[in-house]
Amino acid sequence: MKKKFLAFMIAFLTFFLASGVKASAETITIVSDSTYAPFEFKDSDQVYKGIDVDLIKAVAEASGWDYQMTFPGFDAAVNAVQSGQADAIMAGMSVTAERQKVFTFSDTYYDSAVVIATTKSNKISKYSQLKGKTVGVKNGTSSQAFLEKNKDKYGFKVTSFDAGDNMYNSLKSGAVDAVMDDKPVIQYAISQGQDLRVSMKGEKVGSYAFAVKKGSKYEYLVKDFNKALKKLKKDGSYDKIIAKWTASDTDQTSSAKATPVKDSYTIVMDSSFAPFEFQNDAGKYVGIDVELIKAIAKQQGFTLQIKNPGFDAALNAVQSSQADGVMAGMSITEERKQIFDFSDPYYTSNTLLAVKKGSKISSYADLKGKTVGAKNGTASYTFFEKNKSKYGYTIKAFDEASTMYDSLNSGSIDALMDDEAVLKYAIQQGRQFETPVDGEKSGEYGFGVKKGTNPELIQMFNNGLAALKENGQYDKIVNKYLGDESESQEKTADETTIIGLLQNNYKQLLSGLGTTLSLALLSFGLAIIVGIIFGMMSVSPFKTLRVIASIFVDVVRGIPLMIVAAFIFWGIPNLIESVTGNQSPINDFVAGTIALTLNAGAYIAEIVRGGIEAVPVGQMEASRSLGIPYRKTMQKIILPQATKLMLPNFINQFVITLKDTTIISAIGLIELFQAGKIIIARNYQSFRMYAILAILYLIIITLLTRLAKRLEKRIK
Repeated sequence: MKKKFLAFMIAFLTFFLASGVKASAETITIVSDSTYAPFEFKDSDQVYKGIDVDLIKAVAEASGWDYQMTFPGFDAAVNAVQSGQADAIMAGMSVTAERQKVFTFSDTYYDSAVVIATTKSNKISKYSQLKGKTVGVKNGTSSQAFLEKNKDKYGFKVTSFDAGDNMYNSLKSGAVDAVMDDKPVIQYAISQGQDLRVSMKGEKVGSYAFAVKKGSKYEYLVKDFNKALKKLKKDGSYDKIIAKWTASDTDQTSSAKATPVKDSYTIVMDSSFAPFEFQNDAGKYVGIDVELIKAIAKQQGFTLQIKNPGFDAALNAVQSSQADGVMAGMSITEERKQIFDFSDPYYTSNTLLAVKKGSKISSYADLKGKTVGAKNGTASYTFFEKNKSKYGYTIKAFDEASTMYDSLNSGSIDALMDDEAVLKYAIQQGRQFETPVDGEKSGEYGFGVKKGTNPELIQMFNNGLAALKENGQYDKIVNKYLGDESESQEKTADETTIIGLLQNNYKQLLSGLGTTLSLALLSFGLAIIVGIIFGMMSVSPFKTLRVIASIFVDVVRGIPLMIVAAFIFWGIPNLIESVTGNQSPINDFVAGTIALTLNAGAYIAEIVRGGIEAVPVGQMEASRSLGIPYRKTMQKIILPQATKLMLPNFINQFVITLKDTTIISAIGLIELFQAGKIIIARNYQSFRMYAILAILYLIIITLLTRLAKRLEKRIK
């Protein structure tokens, strides 16, 4: 009897441990999609949120689950459950007959529907209104199946897209008249301020459910989910979750506002891209982008700080989390979409052909045998390259608009192509150009944030942009800089003369000069310390020290200064953020100082080594033979002679360091050279401004060189 009782207790405990205890102690792995708003998506705080996330959390609390939720993407999530790498899936997955063969589904938690959406300026309330129109849809979806089934009945055309972004962009541009997509997806887009409206009921196409692998030991999770879901629906928690992530009113207006999550947002821009952003003659940044973002911030009620480091520096600043957003006349491209999340387009860009006034060129055919100019990496250059065999011209590439425009004036090129806005502004500033042919559409400009971050900033921008377009303020801003009757900027002097340029811009030039001198003097002073240390190490009797010094010199001298500066300014903060999760931006002046110090320090180390080795070796040997220690020999005998040999090279290296400050402008530091480029971007007086810069550098370097030589004579 005792044996039977003991056997019964062992069997009971085994069953208990295998079922109840294991269920309560085990961590359940639940997988989900990664980008399916509003069901699951990553917010600006890098935390996944959405209907599915909130529902699972509520179900887990009600059921007593210890769970872990990951977001590998829909296909990867499905495969993970099938292969046993995950226990369950919650990813907006529709219940289908095919999937029921593989998965055990819970009760459905959301009835999915597809709806027709248009822009806010259009309204379609019934399918008969689609006759003769084009409807966009994503490939392989239930929406596509519905439209293909009914297109003959209602007389509309269907255009398919591989990605939702392309479909919605086509709706905005007018390429399609309407789109059909999942109702919750459109509802969430509307709640985020997108230019969409839904004016008719949707079509039910399925329902979403929680699921586990069919026949697995985790089928009890389905029972728990069903029980918890009933409870959540009964106490109102379910309705609160759904309402939180979907729009209650699909016909929202552009007066919608989002809630800022930061006290202040840092927005970076180009420094010299008139008329979008440029310095006026008072030294203040103005332009379409500047005024638009300020007006949007005011309309939406958020605080911003604007910086103008230059286009490349601005993009890198956002990627390295040193800034929150970028607005710099940046075209929306598929490549950039991989790195940035973009707003609705705020400007449609065209490229225009320009020729000198009085030119006989009136069409592309007239370019045969001519030389045309375009900036590297632009839509203009792409257009020229694509059509050069057709029209028979030769292409000349330029890095900057100002030099390209000067080349057209001088006759070294016969025509050029550039952005319409930039050309119009240049003509307003006195360029004697004509635009004989209609423009070529090249793309759309958008406001961007680092992908997956600051969604509220995109929402606020879209809301504000729509409001500005409605109240007419947008047109006023654009016409101010591009209209035929644009506001002329008062100047205190004629900038077509060198004297006038100096009178209007001396403050900016002096500020840039101060930055240049500070950067050069500080970095060179630090470089002397670094150079002497590594130079002494390179002649040390200890091999380890010589090897370390050799590695330092070879590495620093082997990497271009611009790359060193970029790595310090953008690379290191990115590395720190990826490791620690915290943003640690480096000031541009500090980054420039470090880069110049390392670069000059490596060359000074070689100067020190060469100076010491130039002293006859017999002097060291004689001193040591007399019993004088190595340290004292270097201090009293070798270094005094070596210093005299090194001084001319030190002076030369200082001049080189001063010139190298121009390279640091690549990271956005506004030193003398960058200040000059910013002025040129406004007035297009490149020859005169570069002449002024050349004279300033010549005066500074000459004076400092003379001072250094006098010091050299005193030391000798």
